[in-house]
Amino acid sequence: MKVNYDVLIIGAGLSGIGMACHLAKACPDKHVGIIERRSAIGGTWDLFRYPGIRSDSDMFSFGYKFRPWHELKVLADGDSIRRYIVDTAREYGVDRWIRFGLKILRASWSSDLQCWSVTALKEQSGETVTLTARFLIPCTGYYNYDHGYLPDFPGFERFKGTRVHPQHWPERLDYRGKRVVVIGSGATAVTLVPAMSGEAAHVTMLQRSPSYIFSVPAYDKISAVLQKLLPARSVYRMARWRNIHLQRFIYKAAKRWPKRVRSWLLSHVEQQLGNATHMRHFAPEYNPWDERLCAVPDGDLFKVIREGKASVITDHIVTFTETGIRLKSGRTLEADIIVTATGLQLQSLGGIEVQVDGQPRRAGDLMTYKSVLMQDVPNMANLFGYTNAPWTLKVDLAAGYICRLLDHMDRHGYEVVTPRAPAGEMLDETVMDSLRSGYVQRGRDGLPRQGQALPWRVMHDFASDSEMLTKQPIDDSALEFTRAATARTTADVGATAADVAASANDPVA
Repeated sequence: MKVNYDVLIIGAGLSGIGMACHLAKACPDKHVGIIERRSAIGGTWDLFRYPGIRSDSDMFSFGYKFRPWHELKVLADGDSIRRYIVDTAREYGVDRWIRFGLKILRASWSSDLQCWSVTALKEQSGETVTLTARFLIPCTGYYNYDHGYLPDFPGFERFKGTRVHPQHWPERLDYRGKRVVVIGSGATAVTLVPAMSGEAAHVTMLQRSPSYIFSVPAYDKISAVLQKLLPARSVYRMARWRNIHLQRFIYKAAKRWPKRVRSWLLSHVEQQLGNATHMRHFAPEYNPWDERLCAVPDGDLFKVIREGKASVITDHIVTFTETGIRLKSGRTLEADIIVTATGLQLQSLGGIEVQVDGQPRRAGDLMTYKSVLMQDVPNMANLFGYTNAPWTLKVDLAAGYICRLLDHMDRHGYEVVTPRAPAGEMLDETVMDSLRSGYVQRGRDGLPRQGQALPWRVMHDFASDSEMLTKQPIDDSALEFTRAATARTTADVGATAADVAASANDPVA
């Protein structure tokens, strides 16, 4: 049979474009396709448009290793990151591989045909199309793009003002001179509060419990000086190395000496606030890195609190009213706009229904092999970044491993690779169980499981993963390789030149 693609990537966000660029460099003979549901490149960074949206990791380590980030702003804004992804796609020529406007519904593997059959919906027209691929790589992140998490707040519908969820920010929301309440204490909330306080009458961050918040420099002064003395690429490598190792040190220190790291983090907050009476709103009950830390550039959140433009309240919601929120303490918060920065809903593999020879495969019932391939699922990788370090560090490592795997299969005449785990390996732990965050606990049923030991255990450790994914040999007793079921000619695999041209000219064809 004719197969449309050697490799089909699902998603044209940070992970999908990174994967495609790796393939363009390392596997130039592969015919690669990218399916993107939205009408633009960027994924998360195209979806989220709320005020102040930015990275929560420094860009020297959050950017791709193969395409340096030379700007000196430490936490980049969403528009800059989106442009970076788009420019990377164009530079490596992978933007012409993308077919926009297609939502993947299901992916079915046939052992007889040794390929994937992928059913996609053209959301504008309601038509469905079927694509085939030898190797499938979902790069869909870990949350539901359609719906953020919204608790069942009592009286929520009673509020007569404007209700907004950051995942679906209105294009022209006017909050000038308005009283704004932001519900939440995570990265989104601590970004929104200082961003909106410049125009709003007042912004209140309402939280059930505090999070760890630490200040990072908005501008990398060290790299700025070095750029006057050294080539830009050398400065980038030095800054990337420095930041990766600093992040790893802080994480490991938090796990080994939680009380000391807690004391250090809270002392810096107290210095920023200049008022110890605020500290109860910034002193979590859990240890550092039981949940992700929230970074704020140059302490912008603390600055607007000091200036009286914003405030933080730690309390529980009793009910929404027509004009605001009544709290357990008896206090009522009056509001014109309420922003429910209440988190994400986890979703594995983009919600795609996956079958192998007619049998369903749920991510929550499977382990991952080297945190890249899926147990008992042939020819499929799932790119999943770090939860305790910049996401892209892991994506780069995983993408490089996949390219090595494909090259190994070509050199040895293999068509199919399937990870097989020994009996009794799986534990009732997920790949994100190191985090106690609410969104992780809510979505744990759909997350891949952990194994007892490598390669079935996800370590979230850059040094270990670097060794495992870039240096260890591909051949492994846990991998089952299969040769072609029947002889095929070169013309049977991949699209023709006409197919490629048609796909480029008609991105939703």
